[in-house]
Amino acid sequence: MKKYWVAAILVCVGILIAFPLFSMSYYTMVRTSTPEFCASCHEIKPAVVAWRSSTHTNNAGGVVVDCMDCHLPAPHDTFDFFFAKTYHGIKDVAIHFFEDEYDRKKAREMAYASFNNDQCQKCHRNLLYLPTKRGAMLAHRSVLYARPGYEKKCVDCHYDLVHSDRGLVMFRQMRKIPYQAKGFRQL
Repeated sequence: MKKYWVAAILVCVGILIAFPLFSMSYYTMVRTSTPEFCASCHEIKPAVVAWRSSTHTNNAGGVVVDCMDCHLPAPHDTFDFFFAKTYHGIKDVAIHFFEDEYDRKKAREMAYASFNNDQCQKCHRNLLYLPTKRGAMLAHRSVLYARPGYEKKCVDCHYDLVHSDRGLVMFRQMRKIPYQAKGFRQL
């Protein structure tokens, strides 16, 4: 009988310790997965500014793709997501404190080298139907169905799509809503 009480007490103590640790870990992951958090580091701020001017933020559909959507595995792959997020966080902190100067070009090349097409295809699933020109469709087909030795990454062609230094911030385009259909008078 005494064994059961000891086991019950150990289970209760485990829950009392594990629940707050899990809650704090989850809260920390959520809070540090925002573009605002990424922009709080002065080395990353130019990348966030470039992201804000890209079509991944300013587009006719109003869809906003955050930093984590491209730079980390999907959150439903829990272990891979936490491992990658922790690794990148520790790496960025180490670079901040132990390197004399942050090399944006080197960091960008390392990020693009680590990308794989699955990260882009989390959102861009219908690649063969997206482009309106035949050449673009054929280029996407050659990436999706690559012959051995001819593999390409999405970022090989779309290198400056998100993080370019154009310095121009375009405002989000809004879809036109037919005013007559909504009962409003058009000006």
